[in-house]
Amino acid sequence: MIAGLVLAAGAGTRMGQPKALVEDESGPWLPRAVAALAAGGCDEVTVVLGAAPQAAELVPGTAVVIAADWADGMGASLRAGLSALGPAPDAVVVTLVDLPDVGAPVIARLLDRPIGATTLARASYDASPGHPVLIGRDHLAGVIAAATGDKGARDYLAAHPHTLVECGDLATGRDVDSR
Repeated sequence: MIAGLVLAAGAGTRMGQPKALVEDESGPWLPRAVAALAAGGCDEVTVVLGAAPQAAELVPGTAVVIAADWADGMGASLRAGLSALGPAPDAVVVTLVDLPDVGAPVIARLLDRPIGATTLARASYDASPGHPVLIGRDHLAGVIAAATGDKGARDYLAAHPHTLVECGDLATGRDVDSR
């Protein structure tokens, strides 16, 4: 079972509003991220909210976790989301709500490999590591323990070998921080 996790808890101070509530000419970002995970091959999807819990209305039928300590940074929402997943999935695809051009093809490419408990991979764009990140079951506890501040899983990934999956032909992978 492959779980999908959308991190969307932040206040989006540079954006001027929580990114969970942002929309552009292609529509709201949050439902787009949920749809990308589902269409890309995730068996279930969970959204982590914090600053804008009302954004849950944008994704009816999707599991939602509220990160009470969301203001502590992305690490808090990553811990909350991974800790809330039911019986340990085989792997989790973690993506961010502020990657509006990362769609189902990126998720599908990330999942187009043998996936096991020790899998650790991440999308890259023109050889630069980015999101989403694919985390096998054996890494979940370590990622949760290492997720602090705004680093998320960065330190864990730096300390553990992982596969980069080039997706620069599918998306830019750029997070959007301002209008």
